Order: sequence, then structure tokens, then C-alpha cells
Amino acid sequence: MLVVKKFGGTSVADKERIMNVAARCIKDYREGNDVVVVLSAMGKQTDVLIDMAKDINPMPSKRELDMLLTTGEQISVALMAMAMGGMGVPAISLNAFQVAMHTTSSYGNARLKRIDIDRIRHELDQRKIVIITGFQGINKYTDYTTLGRGGSDTTAVALAAALHADSCEIYTDVDGVYTADPRIVKKARKLKEITYEEMLDLATLGAGVLHNRSVELAKKYGVRLIVRSSLTEAEGTIVKEDTKVERMIVSGVAADKNVTRISLIGLKNVPGIAFKVFDVLAKANINVDMILQSIGRHDTKDITFTIPEDSRDEALSVLEAKKEQLGYEDISENSDVAKVSIVGAGMMSNPGVAAKMFEALYNCDININMISTSEIRVTVLIDEKEVDKAMNAIHDMFGLED
Repeated sequence: MLVVKKFGGTSVADKERIMNVAARCIKDYREGNDVVVVLSAMGKQTDVLIDMAKDINPMPSKRELDMLLTTGEQISVALMAMAMGGMGVPAISLNAFQVAMHTTSSYGNARLKRIDIDRIRHELDQRKIVIITGFQGINKYTDYTTLGRGGSDTTAVALAAALHADSCEIYTDVDGVYTADPRIVKKARKLKEITYEEMLDLATLGAGVLHNRSVELAKKYGVRLIVRSSLTEAEGTIVKEDTKVERMIVSGVAADKNVTRISLIGLKNVPGIAFKVFDVLAKANINVDMILQSIGRHDTKDITFTIPEDSRDEALSVLEAKKEQLGYEDISENSDVAKVSIVGAGMMSNPGVAAKMFEALYNCDININMISTSEIRVTVLIDEKEVDKAMNAIHDMFGLED
């Protein structure tokens, strides 16, 4: 049996936790399994490296920033291999270059293209535990790239798919997927299982348990995902194609505070103007989520949309540089907003779900700025300061507690 295990930064934050992870992996190894381990950087090491970079240069090159950030995972895997060696078990650490893990050339947000598994297979055949850096790859120039925050999840799932692993276990500081963030919603309940589609939407909409691209990969290649705690032996949550339990209308509530709302005022009300606006953003690799178009005065229209807050400066820069081409009168932005979403495959066959969510917000006197829907989700944009109150109200309205 081949198992891929991924451990996040808090799971390897210090010596005690590194030794704990090593012991857990060795337990599986001694039961006769092949074990591949994917690690994030220790604790807040990535944040420390970013601060160091910006202290030297407030606007560092994305290439050089990736070169720096990949050192965090290399420290983790080397220390883990040493820990396992000290426990009498053969282990080897490999970085993205040694594997090799080929990616696109988009520094800071690269996508995996393919993984060469020959080296991994060779080491597994030697009965070693193979420990691999998460979050990173190499591009066609053999430069290091990073996969974006949470990218170690994607590394683990991609490896599980490439190696045809029997399961991919994602270990974190919570013991599974909850109906809401248990730090915000005290009544949140752990789910025994959840579908890929529901988990993908929750991950995309702010639930920090799994990287959304890792769920995309798991669904595409049928990788069996299990989300578990690295600190306890508690049963986790299984993410898979179909669930056996009776489907709830709503599976979870998620919030995302990494949001900026941008409005372009006074655009010409002519065909193609929306294409021009979003083509400019697409060429800058800026992801757009919620979009609202409204008719203004004197045959003009306004377009409002949301983007990740960390793309704010770049988006404003490219839009202002193209002001003459786009022909808008004014631009405004607001980063004091957040998205709150409900997700559930059961929503498809239950009318009135959105109204129930809006009622919960109305009862708390929370104003809705924008709305976006799909078959299995409803998302609203509200003031950031109202997020905790909104999540608890919605959670209670749908009866998601134990």
C-alpha cells in the first residue's frame, strides 16, 4: 500500500512536533506501507522570509522571492529526514528540482504540469521513506517556482495521482472539515465525508482546510483525500466523489476576508467593454470573482468586481495604465469587505435556500453589497467587520450544529 502524507507548517513548527510527525510516518512504514511525506515550511517561516525580503526591497522580483521562499520547505524536509534517521528508519529528502516537479513559469502562483516519479520510485524500492518539499516546482528555465499559499496540498495530491497512491492524507491543526471555521462558529460540526464539488467550493470561498487546486486535482484523478489532525488520532473527513450519508441542504459556511472590491465608473455602454476590462486583468494573471454591471447615466455603465486583496495594487496599476483605452471616468476600491458563502449539493433540489440565507443576514441587520450564485453555492459580499456575526447567524439558520 502506498500512502502520501502531507503535514502543514504548524505540524512541523518545532522539534517536538517534527518528532511526532516522524513517529506517525514510521508507524505506517513499519506496517509494511510505502510512505511519501510532503511538508510545508516550519510554522510561520514563509511569513518570516517574506518580511525579510520586503525589508530589503519593498517590491522584490517575483522570481527572486520564489528563490527565497523555497528554502523554507527544504529546511523542513531535511530536518524530518534527520529525525527519521535518528529513529533508525532510512529516509531521504528531495526538493522540487531533484524530483523533478515541472510547473508553468508564473512565479508566485505556478501550476504543476507533470512530475517525474523515477527518483521517488527508486528510493521507495530501497525501502526508504521519501520526504518531498511541498509548495514548489521548477519551470522550463529550471528556476524555482511556488504554487501559491496552501500549495503543499496541491503537491501532495499531484504526487498521489502520479504515483497511483492508495490514499492522500492531509494533516493539519484541525481534525477534519467542519460546517464552519470552529474558531469563529463554536457550534460548528465536523463532517464525516464531503463531496469533491462541495469541498472545492468551500476551499475556493475561504475555508482554509484545503488548497482549492488540490481538490480540483483530487476530483480529476479520483484521489481519495482524508483530512486529519496531526496532533490527535481522531478520525478525519473523507473527501470523495459521492457521499453515503443523507445529503444536507447546506454542508458548510465559509468566509474570505482576502477581498478587494473595485468599481469602474462611467464606462461607455457599448458592446465589448466588459471584454476589454477583464482581458486587461486576465493578461496580468489577476483572478476576478464576483461581477456586477449596472447602467449609469447618459448612456454609461458601471462595472464592479472582486479580486484577491493581495492583487489589489497590481490591479489598480494595470487599470489606471489602461484608463484611456478603457474610457472609464473614475475608479474606486474598498478592501474592508469580505465574502460569506454557503455551500451544499442539496441546494440544487431545495428552492428558497438563498432567501433563507438573506433572512439570517436581515435579522442581524447586515447589508449585502453583492450577490453571486451557482448550483451549489450562494455568496454575498458584506462589510468585513460583520463576518463573524454573519457566519454564526447563517450557521444557526440552517441548523448545522450538532
